[in-house]
Amino acid sequence: MSVIQSIRDKGAWIIFGIIALALIAFILQDGVGRGRGAAFSTASVIGKVNGEKILRGEFEEKLQMQERMYAGQGATREQLVASVWNQEVEKAVLSQQYEKLGLQVTPKELGDILYGPNSPLRQEFTDPKTGEFMVNNARQAIAQLKKSTNSEQLKAINAAYIEPSIQKALREKYQNLLIQGNYLPKWMLSKLEADNNTMGSFSYVFVPYQTVGDSTVKVSDDEINTYVSKHSKQFKKAEETRNISYVTFSSAPSAADSAAVLNQVRSVKSGFEATTDAEAFLTKEGSELPFYNGFFSKSRMQQANKDTLVKIPVGQVYGPYFDGGSYVLAKMIAAKQWPDSAKVRHILIGTINPQTNQPIREDSVARKLADSIQTAIARGANFDSLAAKYSDDGNKDKGGVYDYFPQGQMVAPFNDFSFDKPVGSKGVVKTDFGYHYTEVLGQKNVGPVYKIAYYAKTISPSAETISAANNAAAQFSAASKNAKDFNANALKAGKSIIPGNELKQNDAMLPGLGMNRALIRWVFEGGVGDVSEPMEVGDQYVVAIVTAVHKAGLASAAEARPMVEPILRNEKKAKIIIESKFKGNTLEAFATSSGSLVQRMDSLSFSAPFLTGIGSEPKVAGAVFNKSLVNKASSPIAGNNGVFAIRTETVGAKASGMDPESFRQNLLQGTRMISYRGLEALRRAADIKDNRAKYY
Repeated sequence: MSVIQSIRDKGAWIIFGIIALALIAFILQDGVGRGRGAAFSTASVIGKVNGEKILRGEFEEKLQMQERMYAGQGATREQLVASVWNQEVEKAVLSQQYEKLGLQVTPKELGDILYGPNSPLRQEFTDPKTGEFMVNNARQAIAQLKKSTNSEQLKAINAAYIEPSIQKALREKYQNLLIQGNYLPKWMLSKLEADNNTMGSFSYVFVPYQTVGDSTVKVSDDEINTYVSKHSKQFKKAEETRNISYVTFSSAPSAADSAAVLNQVRSVKSGFEATTDAEAFLTKEGSELPFYNGFFSKSRMQQANKDTLVKIPVGQVYGPYFDGGSYVLAKMIAAKQWPDSAKVRHILIGTINPQTNQPIREDSVARKLADSIQTAIARGANFDSLAAKYSDDGNKDKGGVYDYFPQGQMVAPFNDFSFDKPVGSKGVVKTDFGYHYTEVLGQKNVGPVYKIAYYAKTISPSAETISAANNAAAQFSAASKNAKDFNANALKAGKSIIPGNELKQNDAMLPGLGMNRALIRWVFEGGVGDVSEPMEVGDQYVVAIVTAVHKAGLASAAEARPMVEPILRNEKKAKIIIESKFKGNTLEAFATSSGSLVQRMDSLSFSAPFLTGIGSEPKVAGAVFNKSLVNKASSPIAGNNGVFAIRTETVGAKASGMDPESFRQNLLQGTRMISYRGLEALRRAADIKDNRAKYY
């Protein structure tokens, strides 16, 4: 339904003071090192990075701050736990590098950051009229508040502004050291330039691996294990993973549940139509959509069926109709002509701080002050001056003006005064924020607007539906004592068995199920063959079984098989093809014995070994540019896609079209981009102990 926006934030002056307080503790220090705070008193250790502890108390404080910062953005606690953990690990591995290199942020550097053009404080200390960063105002505020002490505010601003600024500066220094350390010697530059400009033409015979059926080639676990051992870095796992299978039992609303809600909505239709107090009726009947006592034009309505809604006669009810998971009745309360946008100015005498929901002043005091302002303006007092002096709104320095804004953007009483009163109207308006002395300055584009009341009920599962799903899941769980029973019961119940592979102990996301930290914790508390009790996940109950445990270290044959088996199979196919189909020592003989054709490619680039219609073949490219094979057939080559034999015709250079300096800069840019992956390398090399699963 319609979204009603509140009047903008009124608390900038509070933030101003808090920031000023916090800066004192840092600007006036003798020096700032690596920006690492003192440990909290708690001895609980959530993890270690190269022996350096990450304390749970400190971690929890940062987690709670992240929750407050991202509360309105849909981030879950589980996601934020992972985010804060990654930040702490990153901070630890980098701080250890900073210490080795002696990197610091001096008080002067910190001051330059906080007061410079990219200051993290710009938003709080920006002149609303000019957009200019008010450096002197910030410095004056700090000087005035040097003696203030508030440890909680200092800690919060340190975490939100100061510490991130220090860490950002240190990271930039470290990154610059890595980037500036890149160098390309002349011999390498010449070699790379020559290689990139080399082109070759060649003839070849190609026999694809598909000519040998997969069923004729078997790959054993021992062969996979041998391959894994030879390529241990590629297959080494830092932590244990587990696999599960699961079935689901839906507790979503049934057809009977939907019908029950529909009948409930129908039962109130006549009363809704008869009532003269829609707001009281909706409250009494428990509508799940609050009443908005204001008007909207058709263009501002967000309903898909608004063409129908605007045609409802005044006093009549339309519906029930389905809208976004609910059954809805719509009643036309009133219709009139309104502008589509208005311009006003106001002076807000606040009673509530919208940031903290704490009282600013007593209601009677606010009303008396608003009335006094109204009287003063009626007698000729300057509106702008009174707004600057008394208004609690953030636009006080702009004369309290809200330039043309659309219907429904402000809270209802303020909105209605702005659009319902003619231009030039003045008066005091009461809202949840306080009292507004308001003047309508302008209006545009008059047209029809509508006040519509909505009675809505969400289609929810009944207790019977939920109980039936829970009971079915419980019976399945009780009857499934092992993997054999689990699979047989799933088949009997017509349930699809869904896999969930490579789960890690600190994961929060389950494939196909979304966020469910409780189920992940259960997976790592038992062993293979364990079957869970029913767990509620969204609108379904889940029963899971642990199917595999893969310990940290080298991957097992079962884990590595999906990647390794195709490689080893192709090696065996290559041997079969070479022994059976490549007879002789010329391309023509190879073509005859393999039943293939001699083909030709005129322009293979050394820097891009891609064969048209086949794919990337580095081994083939290496042979083409081997000058000993010019006008001579090669031995069979086991490539990525099949077996080749080639005969090089010509090898030469082409004009690159790029001057040497541009080529050098491009190469340097590429190596510098690799430098940005330094953190990833540091993290892989670090000894990290992760105990999060004990606490989250």
